[in-house]
Amino acid sequence: MKRPLEGITVLEFSQYLAGPYAGLRLADLGARVIKIERPVKGDACRQLATKNMWSDGDSVLFHTINRNKESFTANLKNTEDVATVKTLIAHADVITHNFRPGIMLRLGLDFESVKAINPSIVYGEVSGYGEVGPWKDKPGQDLLAQSVSGLTWMSGNDESAPTPFGIAVADMICGTHLAQGLLAALVQQKRKGIGAKVSVSLLESILDFQFEGFTEFLNSGKLPKRSAIANAHPYLGAPYGIYQTADSAIAISMGDLAVLCESSGLKGMTDFYSTETQYENRDHIKARLVEHFKTQTTTVWLEILSPLNYWCSSVLGYEQLTQHDAYKILEMEQTLKRGENSSITTTRCPIRINGRKLHSATPAPVIGSANEQLIKEFNL
Repeated sequence: MKRPLEGITVLEFSQYLAGPYAGLRLADLGARVIKIERPVKGDACRQLATKNMWSDGDSVLFHTINRNKESFTANLKNTEDVATVKTLIAHADVITHNFRPGIMLRLGLDFESVKAINPSIVYGEVSGYGEVGPWKDKPGQDLLAQSVSGLTWMSGNDESAPTPFGIAVADMICGTHLAQGLLAALVQQKRKGIGAKVSVSLLESILDFQFEGFTEFLNSGKLPKRSAIANAHPYLGAPYGIYQTADSAIAISMGDLAVLCESSGLKGMTDFYSTETQYENRDHIKARLVEHFKTQTTTVWLEILSPLNYWCSSVLGYEQLTQHDAYKILEMEQTLKRGENSSITTTRCPIRINGRKLHSATPAPVIGSANEQLIKEFNL
């Protein structure tokens, strides 16, 4: 199957997660993504191992986020290597980087310099907190971005300490925004023959991620208050949350409290059936629900609520999820091999084109494995 971005060449100077995540998505959609890496060590993510998991000398995390890419090594402190990279730039459609502000300018690889080489280039850059301001040199790291953005006050119950997301959500959202901006600029490039500079930051992305609650604060001046019990969304009233049952847990989404109480046999709740009372009295309501849901198993509650089309669900861990038919039918897994001793099972691209799932065939590259080929191909 021909993919939408076939024929597009991306030079990825980015490391770690946000920039490479955008490159991963472009590669999944058919672009040729060439990682420009420092000799020997390469992208620092190669040595960033989660749970101390390694494969063929690189972290499993690196394998996961850099599949479908090529690797070209260049020492950007060496003028000859920079000249070689500039030759590659003349053949590229897109460049991405996540160096600290000012570094690409010192290397002569800033947008204006690159545009002089390739006027139609789409130039994407990732920063932690923007190119200017008091935080411009602050490390652009996911937990730090979450921590200054207000996000850590959204999860956990009211008396809980600030609670970060358990995944690199700032990096992933920022990488998604970068990919969106690059795709929009590529459309302009193909229509009008002009380039563009696309800039994103972890902080701006994580603020946009919170647009619902942040807009409420900007217009009311009131800070969100987490539920004392079963908090799942600080701006929503009861019964919204996750509750322990006799054997596991159940998620209760937005729904008519009267239907929930009447169908499940919870008495003495009629004073709270009006929508207006369900935010003001959410902790009292949730406290009653906590005790009530403990009296039966999750299966029993689902058998009561599901026929009523009440929005509810069991709460699954990875092990339970991957055994479920609803997961298996999606075919989200793919296995990539790099050499005889490297086999990584990971997720596929979540996008489908004309009903076709986008699986990968190419594993993450060995450092510098494309140098010889690219030198010949572009006469470097």
